[in-house]
Amino acid sequence: MANYEVHEHDVIVVGAGGAGLRAAIEVSAQGLSVGLVCKSLLGKAHTVMAEGGVAAALANVDPLDGWETHFQDTMNGGKLLNNWRMAQLHAQEAPDRVRELERWGAVFDRTKEGQILQRAFGGHKWKRLCHVGDRTGLEMIRTLQDQGVHQGITVYMECTISKLLKDGDKISGAFGYFREDGRYVLFKAKAIVLATGGVGKIYSVTSNSWEYTSDGQGLAYDAGADLIDMEFVQFHPTGMIWPPGVRGLLVTEGVRGEGGILRNSKGERFMWKYLPESTKNGFAADETEAKEWVEAAIAGKRTEARRPPELSTRDNVARAIYIENKEGRGSPHGGVFLDISYQDPERVKKKLPSMYHQFKELADVDITAGPMEVGPTCHYIMGGIRVDADTAHTRVPGLFAAGECAGGMHGANRLGGNSLSDLIVFGKRAGAGACDYAKGLGGGQPTINEKDIETAIEELEAPFNREGKNPYDVAKKMNDIMDAHVGIFREEKEMEEGIAKLHELKNDIAAVAIKGSKAFNPGWHLCRDLKNMMIAAEAIARSAHARQESRGAHSRLDFTETDKGKWNEVNSSCSKEGDGMKLEHTPLPVMPADLKKLFEEKKKESPNA
Repeated sequence: MANYEVHEHDVIVVGAGGAGLRAAIEVSAQGLSVGLVCKSLLGKAHTVMAEGGVAAALANVDPLDGWETHFQDTMNGGKLLNNWRMAQLHAQEAPDRVRELERWGAVFDRTKEGQILQRAFGGHKWKRLCHVGDRTGLEMIRTLQDQGVHQGITVYMECTISKLLKDGDKISGAFGYFREDGRYVLFKAKAIVLATGGVGKIYSVTSNSWEYTSDGQGLAYDAGADLIDMEFVQFHPTGMIWPPGVRGLLVTEGVRGEGGILRNSKGERFMWKYLPESTKNGFAADETEAKEWVEAAIAGKRTEARRPPELSTRDNVARAIYIENKEGRGSPHGGVFLDISYQDPERVKKKLPSMYHQFKELADVDITAGPMEVGPTCHYIMGGIRVDADTAHTRVPGLFAAGECAGGMHGANRLGGNSLSDLIVFGKRAGAGACDYAKGLGGGQPTINEKDIETAIEELEAPFNREGKNPYDVAKKMNDIMDAHVGIFREEKEMEEGIAKLHELKNDIAAVAIKGSKAFNPGWHLCRDLKNMMIAAEAIARSAHARQESRGAHSRLDFTETDKGKWNEVNSSCSKEGDGMKLEHTPLPVMPADLKKLFEEKKKESPNA
């Protein structure tokens, strides 16, 4: 059997984005030994790409804001399919977690009074997003990293976990390899926190980085956890679509939050046509009122004007852009135009520095002088590993999850800015939950089964020992299937064909082969990634096929309405059963009466509602 190195910790955290770093900081602060394992280099986590801001009801700009309104917005944005307890904890604790970042050195933009500045974002009733220009995620990672390094956290960089190990039914460790040279590594641990992010690489156009290959979802599923709400995949309405080399790269919602206007190829401001009747009262009725809102925002003043239609929820804007293209009013490369060039160039550069440089350097477009060409890009998955709201514990003893790889918090559609606050709220809770569990086990480590290590090594080395499929061809085929059959719009026949094609693709994944050595061999890494990607792809397709309604980010052409009956009360749940996937529909947690009243009472009107 191949040699492997061994490291022992109380808790292992897999993933070094916002959730993973915050979890590791919490474990370290409680005096336990923690190992932080990241697939890339420290500081390269996808959290750095979150630009617009972190949502927290600080009420620095709009004094009427509070956790109750944030809770309402989150639940309404998620079409009430959220785990209510997660949404409540998130709304209540986000302000403290943001102030904690500030104490640790995060440099936020400021109001004239010196408080953290907050901006408007789609789906949020009040100006709620604390930001650092359009580089908020980068500042968050810098701050958390500094805090973690100063606490002496042990970091294992460029290391991929390929298998979770168990002692009976409980977690005992993890096995993986270092990407640089392929040497194997065993981590012994009492508890593991998964914070690996999303699934975007199963689609061809995505804002997600190369790390987003469903690692946490696949690892947890194989270990016995269940995946919920996987049908809800968010397509961010504004990604770069030209030139081809940057297709999918995110264009922050902050552009629209600062007054950016969406127009089609005819120059029409089209979003008014797509506002749902239930939300129309919250938006400007015409160009004049929308202009008043923007002018007040630029001046830093309050206004009675309602917010522009471009600040509708992401699922709604993405669908609108899709329809504009389908009906022949799209831009030359299949998107629409986003324009903020009518504002003072210096203000645009100050408020959106990353966007200015991104378009100037990558597309030779000056956003202070003309419009950007944008279109939908796979951005985020609301579904993920089912966890307990208070502790982030999965149903596998000793296994925890936080961040995008965990499900429940966002329901059927995530509001912009809620992802960053999700990371720090539930990263802390996952770290605390893992600590409590590890302390409860006492002094001894769970037992590692040597047979499981042998199996893990055999799985990793198999692609070198056979003639078979090129992993890049197989990945391209998966992208094509998901794009064509389980994309922004879905219908029964298309999804049935997609599920059948995915079933056939499993044989190709089982036969992927690679040549060369383990050193600097990305094709070998992809061979392993494909297994996790297939788990997520199948869960998305099966869950979407079963949910016969349209809700949030799940849009069906054959069931266009939201069902207020059966589908209003259940989560989709996928779990491993033998060699197959079992799909069930489990009841939503029941919201207590005092919180239900928040949705029955007449909402307060606000200038941003």
